[in-house]
Amino acid sequence: MSYFHFDDDDLFVNTVETYPQNKFYIQSGTVYINNFQNLPGKNTSNHIGVPAGFISLYEYNIDRPALQRIVPFVYFGGEKNVFKITPTASYPAFQSTSLIAANYSMSASIGRFITTPNFNSASVKALENVFNHYSYLSPHYQYSSSLGDKSQQTLNIVTIPSIFYGSKIKKGTVNLKYYITGTLIGELSDIRENGDLIQIGPPGSTGSGSVAGVVLYNEGFVSLTGSWNLDNHSIQYDGSGLKKSKWIYFGYGTHSPSSVALTTLSASYSLEFSGSNQFNTMTMLAHAKYGELNHSNNPTFVSSSNSFSVSTGSIQYIEQAKQIKNTVSSSFTDEIPKFEKTTYISKVAIYDDDRNLIGVAKLATPVRKTETDQYTFKLKLDI
Repeated sequence: MSYFHFDDDDLFVNTVETYPQNKFYIQSGTVYINNFQNLPGKNTSNHIGVPAGFISLYEYNIDRPALQRIVPFVYFGGEKNVFKITPTASYPAFQSTSLIAANYSMSASIGRFITTPNFNSASVKALENVFNHYSYLSPHYQYSSSLGDKSQQTLNIVTIPSIFYGSKIKKGTVNLKYYITGTLIGELSDIRENGDLIQIGPPGSTGSGSVAGVVLYNEGFVSLTGSWNLDNHSIQYDGSGLKKSKWIYFGYGTHSPSSVALTTLSASYSLEFSGSNQFNTMTMLAHAKYGELNHSNNPTFVSSSNSFSVSTGSIQYIEQAKQIKNTVSSSFTDEIPKFEKTTYISKVAIYDDDRNLIGVAKLATPVRKTETDQYTFKLKLDI
């Protein structure tokens, strides 16, 4: 087997930036992610094994019965191995060989919570420094200014887990739409790419051109403060009588279908954005040069007509020469083509400095290699 070292010019690392797109549609308290239906399975209410409107982190238990689900486990033993979520108070209950199991049904989805003046103020106070940090982008971020005091405002905060956007939400991609009986009554977008959610539609609607909230790009929060009436219909929000539709009610009933009144069924909401995720990719160039890699240890490399024979003596052991199989084709059946050493490269193996195999790259179709051919194989690895 031949080994080759990567030269300095054969290894380099690039940073790749991707922009995953996501769309959430909320109707009657149910969330639909990227227009996928929440389909029931044979053994579960949602075929991916997590609540409807959520994505599964591991996707290990697709429509599995409860008693047949794949679970992570450890043995308590003398080392007291436990999962991070295991409370210390439970330790005395474990025997020396107790098996502790967790679950892979971890899931994530968007959420929503409302903060009102002098109520839930701790939630808003925790974001004070974050809001002020973004104030260099727009004055609407300021926690307290002439534009308003967020501790004294009603805030509708939509939370977005990082599994959907990666490193941060991409500026200029956030779009919110508010529908009543299928008719668009309001649309917000960060068209300035500075975090301001400006009402851009419908044209000429009440509040058109006004800022209804801001986006915390790195933290995955959308904060809505728009309190003007978007249309003349009154429906039930927050279980406290009929109200006009406003941006502070956007997403009402998310993941709570039972709390949505019959009149609220006419309201639906859409949230779209793109993430920004960076990861490093290592590129490796493996060279098959002229006159190299033209011999194989594969038994089929030699002619099948050769028999294994040796000559031995008191001081010698000599294997008889074998004939390499000629794989060159000819257009004539009565003529033997000129011999040419030929191999077929199907794999490229990667070893560490101690020659431990750490990876194998397989080619979809083996590459024919003769002594007059030269190839460079480009391998990529996400790191």
